[in-house]
Amino acid sequence: MADSERFSAPGCWAACTNFWRTRKGILLFAEIIFCLVILICFSASTPGYSSLSVVEMILAAVFFVIYMCELHNKIQFINWPWSDFFRTLIAAILYLITSIVVLVEKGNNSKIAAGVFGLLATILFGYDAYITFPLWQQRHTAAPTDPADGPV
Repeated sequence: MADSERFSAPGCWAACTNFWRTRKGILLFAEIIFCLVILICFSASTPGYSSLSVVEMILAAVFFVIYMCELHNKIQFINWPWSDFFRTLIAAILYLITSIVVLVEKGNNSKIAAGVFGLLATILFGYDAYITFPLWQQRHTAAPTDPADGPV
């Protein structure tokens, strides 16, 4: 039992650390950090807007764990690229709307900081949606066609 745990731990650790180095891993980690910073800023000024940050931080953490543990390859009944694309697209739109509303309201410094970080999060989530979009496009390949002249 101790030998199997000793040999399985480095493989698990290697799989976890390998995902950190990918572009998707860095983006998901940055999304979690941005959501946490925005949550702190909103909590200091107006707690009414903090629910968006909490939900997006939890969803980013869930997708981070799913991709890190390679559960997206094991759970086939969910289309992960579509789910991730819509998650990031909706987050970008909601952060854009919330940030504009917060910046127009003229609040204290932490509210303005939350609005600015929200705009940066909009760019981050939008970029993540942009790079996720081609993933579900690449699954379909064109069928080979015969030449127009007929068989040669």
